[in-house]
Amino acid sequence: MSPLNTSRRGLAKGLAAAGLFASASVAGASRAQPASDAAYQAAVSNAYERFKGLNEGKNADYIPVLAEVPSNYFGIGLCTTGGKVFTAGDIAPRFSIQSISKVVTLALVLQESGEAVVENSVGVDATGQVFNSIVAVEQFRGKEMNPLVNPGAIAMTGTVKGSSPDQIWAKIIGIHSDFCGRPLDVDQVVYKSESDTNQRNRAISMLMSAYERFPGNPAVAVDLYTRQCAIAVNAKDLAVMGATLANGGKNPVTGKQVIDAKHVPGVLAVMATAGLYDDSGKWLFHTGLPAKSGVGGGIVAVSPGKFGIGTFAPPLDAAGNSVRGQRAITMISDAVGGNPYASRAT
Repeated sequence: MSPLNTSRRGLAKGLAAAGLFASASVAGASRAQPASDAAYQAAVSNAYERFKGLNEGKNADYIPVLAEVPSNYFGIGLCTTGGKVFTAGDIAPRFSIQSISKVVTLALVLQESGEAVVENSVGVDATGQVFNSIVAVEQFRGKEMNPLVNPGAIAMTGTVKGSSPDQIWAKIIGIHSDFCGRPLDVDQVVYKSESDTNQRNRAISMLMSAYERFPGNPAVAVDLYTRQCAIAVNAKDLAVMGATLANGGKNPVTGKQVIDAKHVPGVLAVMATAGLYDDSGKWLFHTGLPAKSGVGGGIVAVSPGKFGIGTFAPPLDAAGNSVRGQRAITMISDAVGGNPYASRAT
């Protein structure tokens, strides 16, 4: 690795560590004076009322079935680290988790294999390229990427341990269910639609395999990755997922320790730097919240030590992020002091 890349990685690690230390100290202070239940519900309800009529953006259509989802759906969930859940809007409709699944599979690989495997296989840097870039793969032979873009995410799925595809899938669907606090399944219509149109991901999987970035069979890896993106969730599920990360890897609703607390900072750091596609920097600048979006219209955001927020609103902006979801999460976080970088003079 060149000195330039070494310095970039060192700088990125230093910045991430500084932010996480700041987050930890602020989160620790915030736990002493949490927002009231009434304040949380008011924040969620007010954001729903404020943005339910917003008509900006459009559904993703490169996966044909996603274009058919009603664009007026809008659901918000917030789950605290104490396990209390507050909702507004369309909570019942399920939608495909899409790229939000990348967060969970990253957590699984960290739990099974540790940080060094992730850093040495695909890396943890933002690529500066679009999420499904082949140029980014070629530039550094599959490294200097991160697990939240397609090449890195497919490699993470191909790194999950198991003696058969069925065994690997059982781990993937199992940890998604543990994060959300209930048994999940796959939307088979979405899975078929994606499988019929995932030629680019198949090429990416073969290329990452050629550069030896994961040990599994590339055809199996991309199929399992496609299936995990079609897992059906709702906005409340994403809120509980976010709260599990906010709570040191322990699901605050079920009480199950899903991943070890030591792996949570790394997951949140990658979410902070690469969670909202090309607008990740803008998002972090305005909210300070580690988050991950999916082209199905979902967003999960985490306020460490405080809460997780999940939203569902299918219309996306040019970067591929839910328009109403971003607005709602920002408003809610501002109302209840969610920004982990915010501090007050003593």
